[in-house]
Amino acid sequence: MTDTRPATEEQDFRRPPPPDGPPPISNVWVYNGRAYDLSDWISKHPGGEFFIGRTKNRDITSIIGSYHKNPQAVEKMLERYALDRDALPEDIHPKNNAPDFLFKEGFDSWRDTPKYSFGNKDDLLHRVRARLREPALAARIKRMDTIFNIVVAVLAVAYFAVQGLRLFEPGWMPLPIFVLAMVVLRSSLAGFGHYAIHRAQKGMNKVWVNAFDLNYVALSFVTADGHALLHHPHTQSEVDIKKNVFTMMMRVPRLYRMPVHTLHKLGHTLTGMTIRLLDVCRLTRKVGVAEMYGSMRGALPHFVGSFGVRFLLVAELVAFTLAGDFLAWFLQFVISLWISTFLVVASHDFELDTEETHTDTEDWGINQLEQAYDLKVVGNRYIDCFLSAGLSSHRVHHVLPYQRSGFANIATEDVLREEAEKFGVAWLPAKSFLTDRFPKQIRTYLLSRSDEAKERNWGFVREHCSPSALKTCAVYTVQGFTGIGTV
Repeated sequence: MTDTRPATEEQDFRRPPPPDGPPPISNVWVYNGRAYDLSDWISKHPGGEFFIGRTKNRDITSIIGSYHKNPQAVEKMLERYALDRDALPEDIHPKNNAPDFLFKEGFDSWRDTPKYSFGNKDDLLHRVRARLREPALAARIKRMDTIFNIVVAVLAVAYFAVQGLRLFEPGWMPLPIFVLAMVVLRSSLAGFGHYAIHRAQKGMNKVWVNAFDLNYVALSFVTADGHALLHHPHTQSEVDIKKNVFTMMMRVPRLYRMPVHTLHKLGHTLTGMTIRLLDVCRLTRKVGVAEMYGSMRGALPHFVGSFGVRFLLVAELVAFTLAGDFLAWFLQFVISLWISTFLVVASHDFELDTEETHTDTEDWGINQLEQAYDLKVVGNRYIDCFLSAGLSSHRVHHVLPYQRSGFANIATEDVLREEAEKFGVAWLPAKSFLTDRFPKQIRTYLLSRSDEAKERNWGFVREHCSPSALKTCAVYTVQGFTGIGTV
């Protein structure tokens, strides 16, 4: 996700302390209402320094409870870094150390972050985790992770082979087959990148995680925070920025929306995302590598992977243009972009207001089940795991976000379904992306009036011909090339 005001992240948030209270401390992480300073833990975190560095001045209760198999062990570790006091409002950045525009007006993280307790040993999450410790199932999950990785390696080879055939032997790769193959392969490899975001951000995974960018939708280097740390622990709440950022294209009048957004994302591909990466480099230098990554050794793979993928995407465009086959590249770009864009939000009711999706349960696992869909494309879960960018067993993914692959989620699905039934949670069938979610999204995101037309109650002609509407289209297009904007 990109930022119209990058300097926001560089500002330390301060609120005046209460008259008799202690002075605010900048390096604070909040867990179960208590304050901790995890600065010395950033470079030691087994899951990678990224997850600790990005959660400073946030409430990490739901993150610890959902992403760790044994939160009790984490609690014991945290006591070494306790500040021996309750958390204060000034300990929490009001916008989670993220850009303001990602949140609704009036949002305050101290007040609006959902509070869940993970101490109940009889809740859904604990019941599922207990069963996953059974040796036979644990071994199967590990085996499925390995198979998943092998399939990804085969898909990566196919990705380059398909493009090579089209460039050097186009007779062996007709245009329709090339476009279809690239759409499928981009979605599949982005699905792998999706799971790489949830794995420990260590070693070569910091490079592989950038496969998330191959479908042209996002920039994994900065999206990992909004997806793994804000969306998953706080799904469909005001903290869930994934719910908010998708509507940026709604500023554009409906007839212009597809071409203008396509140009906007073309700009992202050519120059915009590289500009954003350079901005992150600048921020890292200003804040300090140790503060964000623990060390240069921890930072380097992230930067190498991100710049490498951005170079790859531009190099592909250049290669096809020089070969006189720009049309083939452009067709696969447009179709990949739009299919993947709708897949991003197909597995949640993001088109509904937060109030409409609110549930009364205090059980985090049950809330996750009720807020997510499983998706199907052709009906086979293993194939759909890739065709849906990793979302075929999406409910398992939300209850167990630390699992390393879509195949592991499929292996776990029966356990979650059986345990959910004991809590009276209905296990609904997977929703078809092509016949259910996609048509609804077309109506919501492409056929509805622009935001300005709704606010001013404009008719069709004024929506598309007013000077402000035309200016919006021009600005939105240019913003893509400068790295501003998102899905």
